[in-house]
Amino acid sequence: MIRNIAFLCSLSAALALAQPAVHTPPYPRKDAAIGYKVDTDWPKEKPPAEWGFMSSVAIGPDRNVWTLNRGQIPVQVFSPEGKLITSWGQGGLFKNPHTIRFDKSGGLWIVDTGTQTVRKFSLDGKVLMTIGVPNEAGADQTHMNQPNDVAFSSRGDIYVSDGYGNDRVVVFDKSGKYIRSWGKLGTGPGEFSQPHSVVLDSKDRVYVADRNNARIQVFDAKGKYLTEWQNIVTPWALEITAADEIYVCGSSPMLWSEVPATQAALATPPKDEFFMKLDTEGRLKRLWVIPKGENDKEKPGEVSWIHSIAVASDGTVYLGEVQGKRPRKFVLAGARPAEI
Repeated sequence: MIRNIAFLCSLSAALALAQPAVHTPPYPRKDAAIGYKVDTDWPKEKPPAEWGFMSSVAIGPDRNVWTLNRGQIPVQVFSPEGKLITSWGQGGLFKNPHTIRFDKSGGLWIVDTGTQTVRKFSLDGKVLMTIGVPNEAGADQTHMNQPNDVAFSSRGDIYVSDGYGNDRVVVFDKSGKYIRSWGKLGTGPGEFSQPHSVVLDSKDRVYVADRNNARIQVFDAKGKYLTEWQNIVTPWALEITAADEIYVCGSSPMLWSEVPATQAALATPPKDEFFMKLDTEGRLKRLWVIPKGENDKEKPGEVSWIHSIAVASDGTVYLGEVQGKRPRKFVLAGARPAEI
């Protein structure tokens, strides 16, 4: 009997400790953090054809959201409210569309790893300029090997991450004439292992998402190595705002699999999904983690293989999901900063 009483007393004490403490007065239910909520109703209009892998998103000078997918109609443009504005690109114009970007003058550029080209288009889909020899891979001044992104300097020079095949950055002038290139396969400073995205800031510093090396490398405009930011992200894509805010989407740092056949490139598949905002010194200013969904079974608010990021002037973030095969809109929530 005494043992039973002692046991019950100890059990009651343990249960009391397990109960959460009640804070008096109640904690204020006000979000002090800056966060994001997914707009599950965006876009509001159905696409004209089923989306394929959603490889890229960009904000145009018209404030509309330009999306690039590998389905029947690669280019689809939506208003910020989700109305379908226009679409084009079918009929074999692309083989493996990878990235859509706008230059500082509002020119539209699309990188196609399948045709080995970086092309400038009119807004209705006419080819205005082609960099690279179509359908010919190479590593000289006129050829590229599966380029994957493009960025632009203040003077109009064109920076291409010639990333899947050549592991280099190639620079052309605004007319498409070759200027210089740097980089080779490796892990040292100035070397790359699948450079997957590139942006330039207002001072023409070059930021390269060196994905397989789980780092972002920083160079001057001529390719001189300046620094690197390592062990903070396995970067998939970069975006930079007019205020030199650098947004990165990707996954947390990963190690290579011990079974090579299961991982052709680092973070494929990613173990988690998030995007962050950095300043030009690499200091973290904002981080938002998004639940990772199961392929083809994603629930509202989940994402699958974020491949691209674009940021509107009001701070809204748009993401392109490769495996999720859709563009996503995330709006600011919680405490709102004085300046976005």
